[in-house]
Amino acid sequence: MNVIETAFGLDFLEQTILGGERLELSAPAKRSIVECFDFLKEFSSDKIIYGINTGFGPMAQYRIDDKSLVQLQYNIIRSHATGAGKPLPDLYVRAAMVARLGTFLQARSGVHIELVELLVEFINRGIYPLIPEHGGVGASGDLVQLAHLALALIGEGEVHYHGEWRPAGEVLRENGLTPFRIYIREGLSVTNGTSVMTGIGIINVLYAGRLLKWATLASVWMNEIASSYDDLMADELNRTRRHEGQHQIAAWMRAFAQGSSCLQKRENKLYTNVNADEKVFARKIQAYYSLRCVPQILGPVSDEIRYTAEMLVNEVNSACDNPIVDPESRNVYHGGNFHGDYVAFGMDKLKIGITKLTMLTERQLNYLCHDRINGILPPFLNLGVLGLNYGLQAAQFTATSTTAENQTLSNPMSIHSIPCNNDNQDIVSMGTNAALLTRTVIENAYQVMAIHFMALAQAVDYLKIQEKLSHKTREVYREVRAIFPPFTEDRPRHKEIENIKEYLMKSNL
Repeated sequence: MNVIETAFGLDFLEQTILGGERLELSAPAKRSIVECFDFLKEFSSDKIIYGINTGFGPMAQYRIDDKSLVQLQYNIIRSHATGAGKPLPDLYVRAAMVARLGTFLQARSGVHIELVELLVEFINRGIYPLIPEHGGVGASGDLVQLAHLALALIGEGEVHYHGEWRPAGEVLRENGLTPFRIYIREGLSVTNGTSVMTGIGIINVLYAGRLLKWATLASVWMNEIASSYDDLMADELNRTRRHEGQHQIAAWMRAFAQGSSCLQKRENKLYTNVNADEKVFARKIQAYYSLRCVPQILGPVSDEIRYTAEMLVNEVNSACDNPIVDPESRNVYHGGNFHGDYVAFGMDKLKIGITKLTMLTERQLNYLCHDRINGILPPFLNLGVLGLNYGLQAAQFTATSTTAENQTLSNPMSIHSIPCNNDNQDIVSMGTNAALLTRTVIENAYQVMAIHFMALAQAVDYLKIQEKLSHKTREVYREVRAIFPPFTEDRPRHKEIENIKEYLMKSNL
């Protein structure tokens, strides 16, 4: 049980979202939320405040009668529940709810404590509202998607519960929970903000971090197969370039390479006992860039993942709705904290980084498949009869096609602003679309990585170097082979690709 204070770190978010850890509100967190609500209730009694006694968006010029204030809050929930497309998977809905909880914990939204407690119950009990993928433009945040979350909290709409789609009210009754009722501005407070794009973004960055380690390990494994010189990962080399990401990748490579007898020492081969009569070298003096430049290629990706993670942690610990209720200064501030450009920019940069990682993986796979390039392996890692059997020839098609899709999807989403809402939202972030596209890019990258790991395992078996591998690559080789046994005969491989992809996504080096 994680006791919630007022801030979530990345480890906390991973435990809560991917690990399914249960949550409990701390007494100080509850007190701050109650104090903010009490202040807003007193402050708003004789003032005009957006979204409490005015309409929404371009309708804000219309004052709402006191008798209709509660109905106003229900109306924004019901009117904006207009999403379309596939429902977000449970994991991403859970992340969105955790992100929304992070906003409420800042105690700047003026919501009643009952709303926050019900949201915690949804997270803990695995009650996942139906939230369609499409709808928000990321300007007033995720208005449409969050309206679907709010709809379930008031006991309407549908939820995914224990693997079934059911009416929200029915599931609430079954769990002894009461649908939330409006007090002041809770309808607007739930629907207004960046929590869906942020939740998706958190999962993206967590999976991207795992993928980066797999790409680094695969690169060590590649260099073992090629019997490369190991100075490409030397600390002395990589420290001469002042980028933290490059240092990190090189350090990981050295750690993953521990115990390998496949990698060569340049000083043993080229710096001592040099054959003066050798005019054309049988071995390459330097490996191809996809093997040799791994710290320089994955280093920027490492930096981008770190920057994005920091931004998302900041966002989930921010008050991202409007207006902002501040009991300390005794005021209510109107602005645009709901605008999603931080998340949109972060997702665009992250997906470009993951696409570059995918391109590196595809090039390494091509090296393994291309006998005239590697000079040591049969075409397409074919362990059967050449011409009769085809090895991983067609699997390479899939990897190439998927890499190309990532390249197309990496066009930035954040620059595609289209004015809407009677031009009230005249420049928008498209943050949720950016996060969803990044999710696709990351899933694609795992598919390419899965095929690459199949090829790496086949190469090891052909060269019979199982016992010469490093401690870590030998361990992973065995785990991959438990899913994907060596083969000579042709048969469908699509299920094995999916199984290895699942193994990679669920494991954490």
